[in-house]
Amino acid sequence: MKATARAHTNIALIKYWGKRDEALILPTNNSLSLTLDGFYTTTTVEFREALTKDLFFLNEEPITGDQYERVTAFLDLIRSLKENTYGTIYAEVRSINKVPTAAGFASSASGFAALAAAGTRALGIDMSDAELSRLTRQGSGSACRSIFGGFAEWEKGERADGSDSYAVPIQPQDYWDIRVAAVVLNATMKKVSSRAGMKRTVETSPFFQSWVDSIPQDLEQIKTGIANRDFNQVGRIAEANCLKMHATTLGASPPFSYWHDTTMAVMDTIQQLRDNGVPAYFTIDAGPNVKVLYLPEHEKVVKETLQTIPGVTDVILSKPGRGITYI
Repeated sequence: MKATARAHTNIALIKYWGKRDEALILPTNNSLSLTLDGFYTTTTVEFREALTKDLFFLNEEPITGDQYERVTAFLDLIRSLKENTYGTIYAEVRSINKVPTAAGFASSASGFAALAAAGTRALGIDMSDAELSRLTRQGSGSACRSIFGGFAEWEKGERADGSDSYAVPIQPQDYWDIRVAAVVLNATMKKVSSRAGMKRTVETSPFFQSWVDSIPQDLEQIKTGIANRDFNQVGRIAEANCLKMHATTLGASPPFSYWHDTTMAVMDTIQQLRDNGVPAYFTIDAGPNVKVLYLPEHEKVVKETLQTIPGVTDVILSKPGRGITYI
């Protein structure tokens, strides 16, 4: 019982920041993302009766500790969907991750999406994309959006059991050739994880409720921009939404920020590009690295400009990516 799946990471243009249920990973607000072709995880799951426990290898290295516990807990969830009269069948999981881990890129998004797809396929569990997205959400919230290519919206849902909280496609991969430059500043582990930072913000930041209240208008405006292929409207809303999210962390107790000096330098540079007539906008997840939205005709100037900023170690270009694929 073996299967291999590949999932691409996504960048949230309307951010997911805050849970209404920690255990089920139910968000306080809808979010909207673009799946990227440049970052992905390929995962093979093989269930074998001879195993006495789950095994997890990431980039050929055996993994223990918290990462292992998250993976084996998710495998338990997958196993619970399949009746098995022979008891628990453990799995060997091998993942190759082409995403800088824990540095502001959603490595958990592609990781858990690939794990969910490969794990269910290996056990012969037939799921719709919506069902797979709902399952994937319980491993990592943003991962539920990586089931789909192109633009996807994670609907927060209203039910306490999370049955109506999953992602839905907005526009497919080939709908609009909007580009994203991932500006890598620091590939080391961040001091405050996304999960811990989100929890602290929800519990202590006086700015948090205003953030939640602002989301419906941002979503309406950005979806209108996507429908009209209005790049400036999409970029403007995404950049403002990002800044509002990061403002909530400054109000937390104790306050914290994911930004470095170079993060600020990249933001300033993008604003200067716009002043000079080059439409480009930034967005930043829970980490120091910056993602820059631009159109194909401006790729050369955007990349060359970003590469000149002191402290930038790499600039990786992406197009819209596809959803789950099986190998």
